[in-house]
Amino acid sequence: MKVLVTGAAGFIGYHVSQRLADSQSCEVLGVDSLNDYYSVDLKRARLAQLEGNEKFRFVQVDFADAEAFNGIYNHFKPDYVVHLGAQANVRYSVDHPADYVQSNLIGFFNVLEAARANPPKHLVFASSSSVYGATAKTPFAEDDDTSHPLSFYGATKKAGEVMAHSYAHLHGLNLTGLRFFNVYGPWGRPDTAPTLFAQAIADGRSLDLFAEGKQRRDFTYIGDIVDGVLKTLLYPPAEPPVPPFRILNIGHHRPVEIILFVRMLEQLMGKEAQLNLLPAQAADVPETCASLDKVNAAIGYQPKTSLEDGLKQFVDWFKSYY
Repeated sequence: MKVLVTGAAGFIGYHVSQRLADSQSCEVLGVDSLNDYYSVDLKRARLAQLEGNEKFRFVQVDFADAEAFNGIYNHFKPDYVVHLGAQANVRYSVDHPADYVQSNLIGFFNVLEAARANPPKHLVFASSSSVYGATAKTPFAEDDDTSHPLSFYGATKKAGEVMAHSYAHLHGLNLTGLRFFNVYGPWGRPDTAPTLFAQAIADGRSLDLFAEGKQRRDFTYIGDIVDGVLKTLLYPPAEPPVPPFRILNIGHHRPVEIILFVRMLEQLMGKEAQLNLLPAQAADVPETCASLDKVNAAIGYQPKTSLEDGLKQFVDWFKSYY
């Protein structure tokens, strides 16, 4: 089968592309703009891990460029699409909202339009736990109210879900949105908490912890995320529902305080963190925790990797790369 993966040089996109290509049962076309939001060298290093795999091919293209993306899509004619390309990061969205409109709204619209013209068997797209925003109850369930996101990033991800629902309703596209929870692991983004924390510890720099490190996050290992993506891909929404659309959480369901996460990193790195405890920021939420009832019923998803094991693999990679 032929699978198109957007954001293939990104953290999750790279791992999904690698797993698909290594299966030897898929022809994988990875696309990415290779923008400089964070280190292009890291993105190229990820892609270098896929060099020599005859089942993977990479094309540099920005899916926000409709003409360029349509040309790639229509030539490849994918059986399945995994849309993981996006502008990420909650805090960056506060001061750079235009980047999120371009990628998460216009870009996703272009992907949906390409799929409308040449429908794949299933299009799986990345949403985020950030859509839950001000939701007070935990764990977060897919049917909870998500009408009050606390960040512009979360707002664009919620908008993407609504856009996808309309395309499923109007055009019969099989669409599944996955709300990822606090993904970490080898080859992670440098702007995410695990890498920022590890870098500060390694360099002996002061580490800012908002809400005094008492926020709780549902850290989910990248291998479990990939399991969820690929299982979902093979099982489009059943009939019913009508339209053929659904939202699923992909998380760990075991939130931990961020300060405990840092203490675990200290032990693995053999070095003490210099902590700067700060008040919470406006766009932050006190806790994230995924309800897995719906995704378990739909595809049999259960995370396998403990935080201890996942962090060890992350730290081993971090030390070898940095």
